[in-house]
Amino acid sequence: MHHSPPDESATSTGGCAHPSRPAGRLPATEAEPLGGGLKQRHLTMLGLGGVIGAGLFVGSGAGIAVAGPGIVVSYLIAGALAMCVMRMLGEMSAAMPASGSFSVHAERALGRWAGFSVGWLYWFLLVVVLAVEATGAAQIAHGWAPAVPQWAWVLIFMLVFTGANLAAVKNFGEFEFWFAALKVFAIVAFLVLGLLAIFGVLPETDPVGLTHLTGDGGFLPNGWEGVVSGVLAVVFAFGGLEVVTIAAAESDDPVRSVARAVRSAVYRILFFYVGSMLVIVTVLPWTAQRAGASPYVTVLDSIGVPSAGTIMNIVVFVALLSALNANLYGSSRMVFSLAERGEAPKALLTVSGGGVPRRAVLASVAFGFVSVVLNLKWPDSVFLYMLNAVGAVLLFVWALIAVSQLRLRRRIERDAPERLVLRMWAFPYLTWAALAAMAAVLVLMLSDDGARPQLLWSAGATGLVLAVAGLREWRERRAGRSGPGVNNL
Repeated sequence: MHHSPPDESATSTGGCAHPSRPAGRLPATEAEPLGGGLKQRHLTMLGLGGVIGAGLFVGSGAGIAVAGPGIVVSYLIAGALAMCVMRMLGEMSAAMPASGSFSVHAERALGRWAGFSVGWLYWFLLVVVLAVEATGAAQIAHGWAPAVPQWAWVLIFMLVFTGANLAAVKNFGEFEFWFAALKVFAIVAFLVLGLLAIFGVLPETDPVGLTHLTGDGGFLPNGWEGVVSGVLAVVFAFGGLEVVTIAAAESDDPVRSVARAVRSAVYRILFFYVGSMLVIVTVLPWTAQRAGASPYVTVLDSIGVPSAGTIMNIVVFVALLSALNANLYGSSRMVFSLAERGEAPKALLTVSGGGVPRRAVLASVAFGFVSVVLNLKWPDSVFLYMLNAVGAVLLFVWALIAVSQLRLRRRIERDAPERLVLRMWAFPYLTWAALAAMAAVLVLMLSDDGARPQLLWSAGATGLVLAVAGLREWRERRAGRSGPGVNNL
């Protein structure tokens, strides 16, 4: 790898001037030019809020339809994989906090091509998903107020959250804290009501016991094949956890903050996901669930909760807006980090007095607006292709996180073992096992008629970004120079 020369274009707006260092040495942790202000409670809730979205409240119905009660096992498998990825990411982010998180780690571990590729792929993923969330929230709001057209609701949401993200970062943190708190409260209330129904404590209910878990075709009505199909249906619902490690760089104590947020988020998320699935398949026969309908609404209706549909609609609405807010934040910080390292236009490096990368926010929301327009005008053609193109990108991002951790862990142990405040479990065996699990999911997607187009489009998008990264490196090599980059190891 090239050593990076000092970046003469670094400005007061936050360009990173990194002097050349001996290869193989870890860089010193450097101050981020972005504003601090995120507290521990913000990060903890961000970890929960980023991943508790419409995928859990509505999308889980599709998983139950293919796996039956075995969906609990599907969530355990997918959740275990997500926990491993978060632990790896937490280890690297606590040792080397950076607003580019895994993009910076990939660059340090594998080279500029890796940082460029994973950074731009993740940015593309977030801004396309942002459009889905804005549209989903607008559909719900349009149902409540039909006089306001759907596009107007999208515009309102985008303007409100652009404003929130252009203000001080603590405003974003507060928004996300209360959004996530409502979602967590809703799930806890659901778990309590579900348990009371199972034990027959609620008025006019008989104890359900465990009959639905083992009756109706048994615990695995569609065998292990159903469980595997369930994993495919739910694994992408865990996307969004990564934003915690991006946000940690803007907290008052990045090292401790990321370590604590990662520890708490993974366990709580597993509890919420697996716990609520267990309640759903215990209270009602799995055959009572329909793909596209919220299993939570079906259960609440069955135990006599008044206006269950309306209550869950409000929760899903908040979940969508919360995810939109988190994705706009994550995408702006990722593209800012890319600009810092010379992998995106330098114009994006402008930072406000409050430490907010405003141009990066506007660039991300601008593409978000484009995606929304495509979604509203051509939902079944142009936008469908874009959505397919990001379908499996999360797995490619996770795979690069795992490979980066394999390489960086040895260097951290050698050069700065005191920075290992959070360690990956059973290293390196569990990292390799997680990589094998990701490869298995990709193979399953290839063999599944429904998932294959997503995988092929995502592979095409990834191949295109890798080709651009390779071409840039080749041109720079021919020119006999290396770009700014991060401190190369």
